Amino acid sequence: MLVVEKNVSNWPLLETISSVIKPVLVGSCRFFLCSTILTGISFTSSAQIESTRVDNASPVVEYPATFFARYKPSTALDMVQQIPGFQLDDGGGLRGFGSAAGNILINDSRPSAKQDLLSAILARIPASYVERINLIRGQVQGVDLQGQTVVANIILYNNVPAAIRWEALIRRNFNSRPMTGEIGLSFSDRWKDIDYTTGFSVRRSSTSFEGFENIFDGNRNLTEARVDDDLRKNIELEGNLNASTDIGETLVHLNTNWAYKNRVTFRTSDFVGSRTGSIGSNEVFDQAHDFILFELGIDAERSLSQFLFGKAIFLFNGTVVDIKANQRNIDSISDEFLLIRLADTDTNTTELISRLEFDWLKWSDHVVQANFEGTYNILDGSLAQTENDGSGSVLVNVPGANTKVEETRWDILLKDTWSLTDTVVDYGLGVEFSTISQTGDSEQKRNFVFLKPQATLSYSPKKNQQTRLRLLRELAQLNFNDFVSSTLFDDDELALGNPDLKPESTWIAELSQERRFGELGVVTLKVFHHWIKDVQDLLPVDPENEVPGNIGNGRRWGLEFESTVPLEWLGLMGAKLDFKARWQNSSVSDPLTGEGRELSGKGGSGGMPFIPFRDKNDDYEYIFDIAYRQDFDEAKVAWGWDIADRAERLIFKVNELDIVDESELELNTFIETTRWAGIKIQLIGQNILNLAEVRNRSEFIGERNSTISDIEGYEYRYRTKGMRWTFLLSGSF
Repeated sequence: MLVVEKNVSNWPLLETISSVIKPVLVGSCRFFLCSTILTGISFTSSAQIESTRVDNASPVVEYPATFFARYKPSTALDMVQQIPGFQLDDGGGLRGFGSAAGNILINDSRPSAKQDLLSAILARIPASYVERINLIRGQVQGVDLQGQTVVANIILYNNVPAAIRWEALIRRNFNSRPMTGEIGLSFSDRWKDIDYTTGFSVRRSSTSFEGFENIFDGNRNLTEARVDDDLRKNIELEGNLNASTDIGETLVHLNTNWAYKNRVTFRTSDFVGSRTGSIGSNEVFDQAHDFILFELGIDAERSLSQFLFGKAIFLFNGTVVDIKANQRNIDSISDEFLLIRLADTDTNTTELISRLEFDWLKWSDHVVQANFEGTYNILDGSLAQTENDGSGSVLVNVPGANTKVEETRWDILLKDTWSLTDTVVDYGLGVEFSTISQTGDSEQKRNFVFLKPQATLSYSPKKNQQTRLRLLRELAQLNFNDFVSSTLFDDDELALGNPDLKPESTWIAELSQERRFGELGVVTLKVFHHWIKDVQDLLPVDPENEVPGNIGNGRRWGLEFESTVPLEWLGLMGAKLDFKARWQNSSVSDPLTGEGRELSGKGGSGGMPFIPFRDKNDDYEYIFDIAYRQDFDEAKVAWGWDIADRAERLIFKVNELDIVDESELELNTFIETTRWAGIKIQLIGQNILNLAEVRNRSEFIGERNSTISDIEGYEYRYRTKGMRWTFLLSGSF
């Protein structure tokens, strides 16, 4: 067992972290409380915990299955979620398969999947199949981290017996009328020489948002008061098949996933009066979404010679989306229809990826890698919209709504991993060639070339301590829906598409320091700075409309702190505290005012039933999450809670400033047991405090500026997402 320093004053790293973190968090009393707890404790040895041969001294930390036994896991996902100092990343957000593959390996390989999330794949693997999990920190010879600094490698047993994994849940959302129910079943076995897992799930869910909306004029006089009720119902069917086998000396993997989803949303906004005596309307918005998704991934890997290893990947995925939207405005007094709007949107997307990877192991202390990837993307979108204000139905032409977007992209990457005594250097150069063409309402063709250098240095001068420096250039994934126009009935706006949109590119510099102690303890501090070219934001096109576009160059900088702290020193046996916090700032020149401002949030008006720490769509000044868990091993019972909060999100439009704020703490809790027949029984409470979402919209006379006198009106919306209680049963046999 490792000897751990018991006095925080003997730990220079933590003193440094404390001196950096405290000033950042002092602006919030909640942050101040968290930093006080974390910097005021003394860390003690985890000698009370049975040794599981965890060795933190190596760049690869091995966690055998016995390490996770205290958590009574049912699936590989349960195990991954308990790895100290690790956060699961499902991938996405970057261009190409290699850059967006997430931070999970299974038997040293990444699953050839994009729509089938890594978390979903792990949830189908029984915990009994997992021999160990290797946490790879920094570059290691022979492992392609593909831009990640920390990766979890799930090592499975060979020739395990057949297993059936099942799950059933019932959820009650106290803002919803119907309840949520879900059942899932997966079967893992070996047929001849083929290992496979197949399964399906059926889910019927409902969520709702309740609140009110007040509309004011420029002098903040109330002109309308409304009561909102937003109900969403979903039916989801999903199936999958994952298989692997050896064909001669070639290891072949197959990953398939299909899904059908039906989502119906029904929102009413009822006029309840005003102080000015104006007459309003009751508005009804409903949408029916139908999604069909399919994905097929095949990869084959083998040794091509004594020193050359190769892998080929083919991936196909397609999505068919049909959205029917309806808006009805009804006079509050006469109950007569004032306006009827109908919109029928059809969107078909297809992606084909072919990828070759080669590793050359001839040179001592070096692994040379060459990756080649070709991608073809296509989106075909159409919109038919009509309006009827009482004088008959009229076809509405939405410019840019009926169009096809195609992209052909080639990626080449050559890099080397150089291992020294206590240092590993990974460096390489990539280049991307792409052609984007658009036909239909917009006709044009554009070519792009991007250089993508990268370098990562991992330095381990002492036991249990590692410093990582990362420098690279990343390209953001283009959302082809941004090329296509659509309508937003709720906000009475057009969301125009932009055929001139370019990928946002970012030069990233990250420096992180990690310290591990005992089997559970870890503290990591990361500082980062991003130099962004062609920032993707809302670009004004006239005094009333904007499009997704590139507004110039910007910056983002900040720090991120993560820790896992065992709490035996407090007498809380089997307890730990996980703390995650990020603070950042950003700047970009506003295309309207020419003044500097923070980066705009890229999301809509909210709607998430929880606060995700890893949110790739938005820039928040701060976000934190504190999670407590305590396991009573003999009783086979565990319980815990977590709290989270984040700053407001600003969206800058041509004639609006839209501010969305989850203005309160999110509190979740759970209790679980495996006392009876090995079945895991969980009672999970989410959003206990009924987190409120507040939206403030300021509408300007003409283009947005900083002058209050030019504001035409305000809109204030307050709605709650509802407390949710889930009863979950799961197990395997």
